[in-house]
Amino acid sequence: MGGEGGGVLADWLVDLAEHNGYFAQTTSVPGVAQRTGATVYYLEMFPESATPPGSLPVMALSPVPGEVDVVLASELMEAGRALQRGLVSPARTTFIASTHRVYSMTERTAMGDGRVDADKLIAGAAAAAKKWIHADFASLADQTGSLIAPALYGALAASGSLPFSREQFEATITHGGVGVSTSLKAFAAGFDAAFAGHATTAGKTPEDISLPKVIGGVGVRLTALAERIRTDFPSSSHATLVAGITRMADYQDVAYAARYLDQLMPLVRALPNDPAMAHELLDETARHLALWMSYEDTVRVADLKTRRTRFGRVGDEVKLNPLQHLGINEFLHPRIEEIADTLPAAWGRWLLKTNWAQALLKPVTSKGRVVQTSSIRGYLLLYVIAALRPLRPKSLRFGIEQQRISGWLNNIIALATAQPALALEVARTQRLVKGYGDTHARGWGNYQRIMAKLPQLQSMPQGAAQLQALSRAALHDDSGQALAQMLAATA
Repeated sequence: MGGEGGGVLADWLVDLAEHNGYFAQTTSVPGVAQRTGATVYYLEMFPESATPPGSLPVMALSPVPGEVDVVLASELMEAGRALQRGLVSPARTTFIASTHRVYSMTERTAMGDGRVDADKLIAGAAAAAKKWIHADFASLADQTGSLIAPALYGALAASGSLPFSREQFEATITHGGVGVSTSLKAFAAGFDAAFAGHATTAGKTPEDISLPKVIGGVGVRLTALAERIRTDFPSSSHATLVAGITRMADYQDVAYAARYLDQLMPLVRALPNDPAMAHELLDETARHLALWMSYEDTVRVADLKTRRTRFGRVGDEVKLNPLQHLGINEFLHPRIEEIADTLPAAWGRWLLKTNWAQALLKPVTSKGRVVQTSSIRGYLLLYVIAALRPLRPKSLRFGIEQQRISGWLNNIIALATAQPALALEVARTQRLVKGYGDTHARGWGNYQRIMAKLPQLQSMPQGAAQLQALSRAALHDDSGQALAQMLAATA
């Protein structure tokens, strides 16, 4: 567990054991949460009645793989780490885990989509454990205004893995004397969820969502565009397209959302006859186009960091009360290139080729700075940058990105009818181009190297598979070695 009350949970278990005729010992092995792993709390208990007079049981200081009766994990990735360590055994282990996700650093910093498949983790846990109990215990804790530890404690009580009654479990919370009411509510919620065999349910897929429902959620400004989606685009992609226009309007304005649909219309006319392939090609292109058109720049970053909803979300996460003051520090490191990208195109090009102007900006760009957005000064600084959004279409970066998007879309449209599988892989290459600064430059360089191979791939029977392999190689590492080796092999 990582900062979610693991120590309190361990203390409750010791108290539970010692008040009910057991010796107990707990140890903890600290880790850096979500990097090298959260803190592992290990506890052993032994009945006093089975101990010879004058003797004490010898207890271990750390878990032994295959010899653990109960494993609790406060998050799904931590459940995966427990499986990886061999702590869960099908012969004896009751495995209790929360199915919510807190993405690890390796998932966040991956070149592509580095997320671990939650369904595979859940399936692996079910196969590895004697008894597998899972639910979104974090949500249950939030609903009761508590931490996840008492919810997991309730699930443990419901599992029947320990020889104690529910009343004995609850008594240990009462003994603690701190946050008793909310902890008991979270305990009850966790108990009920585990006892009922409650598990997480998958969210609805886009195909399950009807357009009338989605239109009702776009607001008055986008109703006309949503109606245009209804009449001009295949119904199988309606949900993706509505999400796209919503994102475009949030990123820029309604006219930009209309431009998004305009750019997809030529593809609609060129879709292949195969309905399944046509749906996948349009859906993937629409999704990746929305991502590319909402590229990250300084204006977007400043906008997101100054939104009221963000302050509310952070306040909720730290459980801010009305008597407390929330301070948020942002680390910003603007580079010359990012400043030039935000300027009108002519000014931006001038800055990039003028050494004395760059020298004037060097004190601002040479090192990062901390901006407190919860202060008036810090907030106004980012607010002014965010207010440049109406000028974005005249910026250097906007013009560059629109040219790149047009080239990408033209390739997809040209291939859509005759080679739809290859067109689909071209659409997916957009995932190489993301972020800003060095990350964006590296991704764009990889994209260019791969697209240079497109004429050659068009003449190959397995061109789509080869393009997919090249994209995977580009996402394999940020050094570019895997891609370089594969490109050399296909030369």
